[in-house]
Amino acid sequence: MKRLLVGALALATAAGLAMTGTASAQDYPSKPVRIVVPYAPGGATDILARLVGEQFRKTFNQPFVVENKPGAFGIIALEELAKAPADGHTLFIGNNTTNAITPILHAKKMKIDYHKSVMTIARVAELPAFFSVTTANGFAPRTHADFLAHVKANPGKVLYGTTGIGSFPHFDTIEYMKATGTDMGHIPIKSGAAGALQAILTGDVQTSIINVATAGAQIKSGRIAPLAVINKTRLAAYPDIPTMAELGLPNIGTIQWIGLFTTAGTPDAIVQKLHDATVSALASDQVKATFAKSVIFASPSKSPADAKAWLESEWTSWTKIIAGSGVDPDKVE
Repeated sequence: MKRLLVGALALATAAGLAMTGTASAQDYPSKPVRIVVPYAPGGATDILARLVGEQFRKTFNQPFVVENKPGAFGIIALEELAKAPADGHTLFIGNNTTNAITPILHAKKMKIDYHKSVMTIARVAELPAFFSVTTANGFAPRTHADFLAHVKANPGKVLYGTTGIGSFPHFDTIEYMKATGTDMGHIPIKSGAAGALQAILTGDVQTSIINVATAGAQIKSGRIAPLAVINKTRLAAYPDIPTMAELGLPNIGTIQWIGLFTTAGTPDAIVQKLHDATVSALASDQVKATFAKSVIFASPSKSPADAKAWLESEWTSWTKIIAGSGVDPDKVE
């Protein structure tokens, strides 16, 4: 009799939990949702968060409020996400640096275990970039061949800017220097893509890898000169700019991705709801028009499980890259 009662209670408890989970998903979101962005306003990650957040507002009839938490390689923002309730009311928009490199390179600096604290909802988009140079202060190269000759003639004197030590443009430029036998000085810029853009516009750095969405207007104005595009093919909007592969550097350059994340432990039904809303947002006329103008490519995952598997493959890839880079995480500040 006791066994029967215990079994009945267990079934009742499980059913109650299932009903609670279903109800929470049906009622979600029950209040405004935060979207934590690990960069200052103005960069592509921030812009995309606001764009998708607006579509979520229309879908769910609740405000989706962007909160910028820049600094510390994305750690500040990730820890903000990790301490939030696991109910889907705090989201995170991240990229290659914050959600693939940082959990590997800076694991000792984090107060959280990334893998136990953060859940992947969806891959969202990919952003091609330009390997570019400044046109300020009389910097003359306008082709990759001229730039390469200039760098080789002036070892250590040409400066390249990135969004920080351990960011994916930093690793990309390290690999570029290895492949071309060149030496350039690194200027890490902690204020994100907007800061990196400003540095190349003023000529504080001579070269930088900047995504097209961030730099497109300045490229068209002639204040920045693109030497190559980091993408699998040439871009329709910039048909005269060769790919890195066409320059004989097929393995140099990372195509930036943007992903959507939430706190680990969030009910699967809510995660699925957010994944579906992401796919719907990317299919909206407003997002498609903005992406076309900014040269951003929608690349939604098929499911949360597909998104999780994709990110795990990114960790495998970046673990190898970081190990071979020579970057010492204990010396990164």
